[in-house]
Amino acid sequence: MVGRLNLIVTALKNFVRFVNLFVMPPTAAFVTCFDKVGRKRNSWFCPPSEALNYLSKKIQMFDDYKFTVAERFMRYVQVDTQSDPNSNTQPSTEKQKNLSKILVTELKQLGITDAALDEFGYVYATIPSNTTKKVPVICFCAHVDTSPDSSGANVKPIVHKKYDGNDIVLPDDPSIVISTNEHPYLKKRIGDDIITASGTTLLGADDKAGVAVIMDMANFLIAHPKIKHGDIKILFTPDEEIGRGVDKVDLNKLDAQFAYTLDAGERGAFEDETFSADGATVTFYGVSAHPGYAKEKLVNAIKVAAAFVESLPKNYFSPETTDGRDGFVHPVQITGIAEKASVQFIVRDFHTDKLSEYENFLKEKMNQAVAVFPGSRGEFQVKVQYRNMKEVVDQFPQVSQYAREAIERAGVPVINMSARGGTDGSRLSFMGLPTPNLFTGEMAFHGKQEYVSIQDMQKSVETIVHLAMIWEENA
Repeated sequence: MVGRLNLIVTALKNFVRFVNLFVMPPTAAFVTCFDKVGRKRNSWFCPPSEALNYLSKKIQMFDDYKFTVAERFMRYVQVDTQSDPNSNTQPSTEKQKNLSKILVTELKQLGITDAALDEFGYVYATIPSNTTKKVPVICFCAHVDTSPDSSGANVKPIVHKKYDGNDIVLPDDPSIVISTNEHPYLKKRIGDDIITASGTTLLGADDKAGVAVIMDMANFLIAHPKIKHGDIKILFTPDEEIGRGVDKVDLNKLDAQFAYTLDAGERGAFEDETFSADGATVTFYGVSAHPGYAKEKLVNAIKVAAAFVESLPKNYFSPETTDGRDGFVHPVQITGIAEKASVQFIVRDFHTDKLSEYENFLKEKMNQAVAVFPGSRGEFQVKVQYRNMKEVVDQFPQVSQYAREAIERAGVPVINMSARGGTDGSRLSFMGLPTPNLFTGEMAFHGKQEYVSIQDMQKSVETIVHLAMIWEENA
């Protein structure tokens, strides 16, 4: 059987080479061969012995490896690391450091001696180069915090072995059901081992799946020193979920040229594009008066704010009515008293110039609401949050090219996606560190129906190991 496959692969490669002679320039007529340790070389023909080297290496590299990603993930999600958008400290919650300290300890146990946690909650570490080549320094990044949208305390992870395609009823709250109707990706994961929470909390796969993947990658490379790679930086950040994930990051200390976040969803997903994002605050001012003597005096800012929110479109322009490449405005918080009330918005679109259009729309609605309540006034403020990483990443095509190749080497079809959100990579890219996003398997994040496939996480580990190898090969 191996002999037949050998001949077939060789014949296909040489046929492609032959066709390329007529339709492509001479340099493109080379085909890729792999030596005994899986290194690439270009040649006119691949000897049969080399034609299958890569296929066999891809299969054998992880054959005898006992992945640690699931065990790590199950431990990490039990550490409460919820961030707090109302806090002014960095990190926003001190408890995020509880997990970061564990990660530093585990990295040092692997032999990564420079692993350290700084005062702001960032973990920095380096897997040293083991090649004589001058390889660009790459970084793998994930965030330790979980979303404020759902509790991250007392998470009880449950493994549903060999998922059979039926609804998953979570035991601590049977009203929480994870079904293929609402989560069609589950149909692709029949037979996988699925991890969920118990029904009263989120799971924390966003982004502790990414954290666990990076840790297992480090474990693999340290255990397999024959696999050549350059310096690999590891960065774990706090407060990504509240948009402050890289506020205090020290890029000089990190000292990387290119990076990848591990924070995308389904197997094979590669994201080199995100929303551009602003935050907007609409503040209404009223006139306070004693309610017993308020006739023709009181102007209630709460009612002005309520009228303003009620005037927003019901069937478009909102997260619940848009998908694909459509942008939106989204009220996320209302606070106030009769004298003063504020509405917080997030404003999103893939095209940065459209954000100002959306903000002008909100201003118009604000002015209309104020006009209905004489004596009130409105104030509008905008804060830049992040921009579409594609504007930067596209300037360095090898960053995306190598990532796609790594996914394919892991035996996974590439799914090119645009993230309807942002990552630490969005801001890092504009800080001078191009940083697209790779899959981890995390799904249905920010809620109690969150889940992740163990096999997806394992494929993510394989992908970034291959990615480190590819950067070395092409150096």
